[in-house]
Amino acid sequence: MHFVDAKGILTGGHGYYGMNVYRGCTHGCIYCDSRSACYQFTHAFEDVEVKRNAPELLEAALRSKRRPCMIGTGSMCDPYMHCEEQLLISRKCLEVICKYGFGAAIQTKSDRILRDMDLIDSINRQAKCVVQMTLTTYDSALCRIVEPNVCDTRRRIDVLEAFRARGIPAVVWLTPILPFINDTEENIASILRACAKAGVKGIICFDMGLTLRDGDREYYYAALDRHFPGLKEVYAKRYGNAYEVSSPNSGPLMRLFHSFCEQNGILHRPEDVFHYLRQFPERCRQMSLFDDFGA
Repeated sequence: MHFVDAKGILTGGHGYYGMNVYRGCTHGCIYCDSRSACYQFTHAFEDVEVKRNAPELLEAALRSKRRPCMIGTGSMCDPYMHCEEQLLISRKCLEVICKYGFGAAIQTKSDRILRDMDLIDSINRQAKCVVQMTLTTYDSALCRIVEPNVCDTRRRIDVLEAFRARGIPAVVWLTPILPFINDTEENIASILRACAKAGVKGIICFDMGLTLRDGDREYYYAALDRHFPGLKEVYAKRYGNAYEVSSPNSGPLMRLFHSFCEQNGILHRPEDVFHYLRQFPERCRQMSLFDDFGA
């Protein structure tokens, strides 16, 4: 772990901003796209870069904005990895979001997010806060291989149910699905049933497969050699250096996914889920406008 003073903290615009307070991760997921060479890491991926001035940068940015909107975090690196327990950078940023009446969409795999239930509840009550949880592998033993240094899927489902009990909405990322590893009807159906039980608002799944790029591919193939001997050769023969690595079972699994979501009233088209994540409540915009006139 090492510390830097970042020059900025928000990316994007037009009513939705992204934020990553860490660069790198210690969860050890074998498929992590963030390891890809295109992201130009100049340090070891597990040597997490901490943007120590992130809360101050965020406060300056939000103070200058006339209208509140949604702030997303966790798309690149998990905001609740191990170092967050002591550093509290993500929590401090949530405090700033809450202070200025913005909304939040938080993506994680970790049950550490429960520590900030109080802040997430406050943000959701005054504006909107959506918890996004990645679920890939229902079987706990297999999950510990695929995502070794973070709580397993069963625990993440407990987290979703805990937020549901507080009236906090959730979205699940059902991705990636690894060909010949977790691309089974049993795995997908088990996760979908758990999502319905937890009352999730939407599920994001682009395809039953994963993406592999330079840097990410080498790490993934080394993991295949360790845990699934012979499977790397199957991948190399079937997919070569392809970026999109689709499961041979993708067709029936995607039909199962869409059918299940339609039957259970769960958003499942990616554009619909993203619209929900980025949509700031109109009532809050109107209140902000009234405050501006009152000032």
